[in-house]
Amino acid sequence: MNRRSGALAPLLALILFGVGANGAGAQPLSLYRDEAVARLRCSGDAVVWLDFNTRRYYAAGQARYGQGRNAVFTCRSQARRSGYRRSIFGRR
Repeated sequence: MNRRSGALAPLLALILFGVGANGAGAQPLSLYRDEAVARLRCSGDAVVWLDFNTRRYYAAGQARYGQGRNAVFTCRSQARRSGYRRSIFGRR
């Protein structure tokens, strides 16, 4: 490794790990396959069904809550902080 590439290594590591100057790195999410476990871990917060494909979350009582293979349960506040948006489908 030459001197120039050695100086770039720390910068590349920061970029790869998402620690940018604008703070746009994704917030860590606690993801749960089981709703009961999510309710225990999200004390004081609502449990939502997080859909990775649409980047939306569904609350209990909504038609798509708990459905789909590419989704998991998480806390609503964590979903919001990570950029997920509330579903446009109302309670049904």
